[in-house]
Amino acid sequence: MQLRQKAEWKSLEAAGETFRRLDVASLLGADFRRLPHVLRILLENAMRSAPAEETAHLPRALREWLAGGSSLVEIPFLPNRIMMHDTTCGPALVDIAAMRDVLAESGRDPDLLTPRIPVDVSTDHSSGVDFFGRADAFQRNLEKEFARNAERYRLMKWAASTMPGIRVHPPGSGIMHTINLERLSKVVASEMHQGECRAFPDVLLGTDSHTPTVNGLGVLGWGVGGLEAEGALFGVPVVLRIPDVIGVKLVGRLRDGVLATDLALEVTRALRAIGVTGDFVEFFGWGVSTLSVGERAAIANMAPEYGASTGYFPIDERVLAYLARIGRPPRDCSLVEAYAKACDLWFDPDAEPRFTRTITVDLDAIEASVAGPRRPQDRLPAGGTRSAFKPPLSTAGDVTIPDGAVVIAAITSCTNTSDASLLAAAGVLARKARARGLKPPGYVKTSLAPGSPTAECFLRRAGLLDDLEGLGFGIVGYGCTTCIGNSGALLDVVRSELGRPGFRPVAVLSGNRNFPGRVHPDLENGFLASPPLVIAFALAGTVNIDITREPVGFEADGRPVMLHEIWPTGAEIDAAVASGWDVADFDAAYHEAATRPLWVDLDAPAGPQFPWDPASTYLRRPPFVRTCGLPPTEGHARPLIVLGDDVTTDHISPANQIRPDSAAGRHIIAQGGAPADLNVFASRRGNYEVMIRGAFTNRQAVNRLVPTEVPAGVTRHEPSGDIVPLIEAAERYAREKTPLVLVAGERYGMGSSRDWAAKAMALLGVRAVIASSIERIHRTNLIGMGILPLLLPKGIHPDVLDIRSDDLFAIDLCPDHLTPRCAVPLTILRSHGKPVQLTLRAAIETSLEVTLLKSGGLIPQVLSGILGRPAPADMGVA
Repeated sequence: MQLRQKAEWKSLEAAGETFRRLDVASLLGADFRRLPHVLRILLENAMRSAPAEETAHLPRALREWLAGGSSLVEIPFLPNRIMMHDTTCGPALVDIAAMRDVLAESGRDPDLLTPRIPVDVSTDHSSGVDFFGRADAFQRNLEKEFARNAERYRLMKWAASTMPGIRVHPPGSGIMHTINLERLSKVVASEMHQGECRAFPDVLLGTDSHTPTVNGLGVLGWGVGGLEAEGALFGVPVVLRIPDVIGVKLVGRLRDGVLATDLALEVTRALRAIGVTGDFVEFFGWGVSTLSVGERAAIANMAPEYGASTGYFPIDERVLAYLARIGRPPRDCSLVEAYAKACDLWFDPDAEPRFTRTITVDLDAIEASVAGPRRPQDRLPAGGTRSAFKPPLSTAGDVTIPDGAVVIAAITSCTNTSDASLLAAAGVLARKARARGLKPPGYVKTSLAPGSPTAECFLRRAGLLDDLEGLGFGIVGYGCTTCIGNSGALLDVVRSELGRPGFRPVAVLSGNRNFPGRVHPDLENGFLASPPLVIAFALAGTVNIDITREPVGFEADGRPVMLHEIWPTGAEIDAAVASGWDVADFDAAYHEAATRPLWVDLDAPAGPQFPWDPASTYLRRPPFVRTCGLPPTEGHARPLIVLGDDVTTDHISPANQIRPDSAAGRHIIAQGGAPADLNVFASRRGNYEVMIRGAFTNRQAVNRLVPTEVPAGVTRHEPSGDIVPLIEAAERYAREKTPLVLVAGERYGMGSSRDWAAKAMALLGVRAVIASSIERIHRTNLIGMGILPLLLPKGIHPDVLDIRSDDLFAIDLCPDHLTPRCAVPLTILRSHGKPVQLTLRAAIETSLEVTLLKSGGLIPQVLSGILGRPAPADMGVA
């Protein structure tokens, strides 16, 4: 068969209209259908969006991929839109405002820096649980949110009015990923081009690691760091290596009473076990066809937890049913179906594309599950929570609150509140429990924060909201709340018990992360669970129980109530959804959120440059926004901090409450901040002076360079030997012109996509990160800040190296020799023994990343491109 050398545009009829589509299947012939769907979409995007000289090699490269697996070939990618949320958008807008200042100071027009790709910004990460268990909790929390964050919201309104293409979805609009599912995603997009309407797959990038939620709708998108998104906005191309694609074959069908959450937790466990960091994941097999879009979205949402870039489900009848259910016009649904079938993007449950690796998950074997108490991949049977603690939980009865008490029970997050069936399941369980007279103990803080503003109407119409409120699970907001660490204060009775020997309070939430200290700084243990299981554990008041075999509570006469007696059946869930659903809710709820007076009446500045307030403790012009990278350094590097495994971006740069007695808290108070309302770190990401003082202050960020009894956030300065805060050590090293490195173990930088986990290190003077493995988004953020990511040889761990603060690191790398995955010699000069020589590998995947590192980071690259002069090359570590 003669294969085409160039993709042609062909006509497509849908809904009585004629569209044009790019026929890329003809470039590979029969081999096209052997590709995973994600690679088919990437190929179409590249051939349509990039210059021919950058894509001519791709058909051959993909045939080689089919023949042999992994490929080092690069593929360009151009998203047709970008999504951000307020706490990633905030720092990005601060960077952009500062870059516009640099342009103005250089005599250039600030409007030269304007997004080239549409941006949707959700305002969901600042919603907190200050009020709960009362009828006005949502309104009171919303008012508190505006009072705390007015400065940041004015910045967002300024950006939307100053730079075309930025659209802000105000507080109360819901969670970013639910908005994406319900309002923004087209599945197949179209636009006019030279008089013809061209159709193409809807693809996006999002500055949140859970952007793959929309993969459940057949839309390809993944999470990136804020810095990478900034680059894409202003014309820096997105280039990736043709990815390894892991196929997850789903067989069977979920049993009655088993929920999407349970499946998501098992998929997370299974994929973490084989290691898929940075890979694309795609689901195939007949089991896929049994899952609704809501169920698929819950599984795709956990992609960062299982370490992948995507968790893609191809387009099929379930996608069309969902689009119709949320009110999409028949024309849109017809276009999706016609395009997907014509372009070989329609799902075939019998097909088995060629994958790099595959695993099989039997849906019939999935059971009710939880994950924890410290990592989302640590799945357990729902009844196995007590077995997760060492030493075992105490059963002492002479205490006010027992060891293992559930002190936070939250139905929250994009993972499990975007699916109406999961909310209905919680409501049905609440109805049954309430009928039996059950209530949570008085020390449990309860909350419900749905992803969609349509939830209240749906639950009320289904007759379930009263039952949820009766158990304390009233709606507190439409945002991330507890899942992101905005859980608010613990109850007084709990706070009085903190510090009691042997007392281990626990959070149970329907979220996606349970890292120590993430949900609340005083909670090191948490379990992820489905919404109805959250309520069940709240009723029991403890995880020191086999909840599947022991009573969750007792009726007034002492009769035990077992979980199976109140657990919702599939028929009950379906009936609740059917009785509560009304497609008209979508337009009405989102319109109400967009027109609330709190948002509409908020004044905002105007003009091409943002007016910085010198007295602000929220927004400060950052020092790293400049036309050149970090200054050149000479000499050997010293270790600033040495860490172990599973150090998350939460541990590096916290998001939760700022304590008055912390370094960041003391700084804010000294600048005039109110000690009683310091807000959370996530809200202060526009102030570099606060964020650098919060770096590595999580108790789990244990620095091996200092004794274990010293607090987090300190290190040993050399050659003085003084144990000082990181910021003080960094200032001393800067004066001494000493470059710094950070050393860590496995899975360094897992978790959220926050760019401040890299920005803080750059401001501390870290020039290279040396780790056993580095998670994908954090790796790209490091590169975006001009920090060189390096991988230790297999089998070599920081603990084995026994690094001391007075060791010296000699990295033998000339910038001109830097290439993707190149070998980098390292010599560790010991103060206590012979030198250690290792060959590291540069964790660099593309030539673009090499360019960014040589430029000193992404911001100098963007500015130099606009100003018309190259940024100076500087690696900074010799």
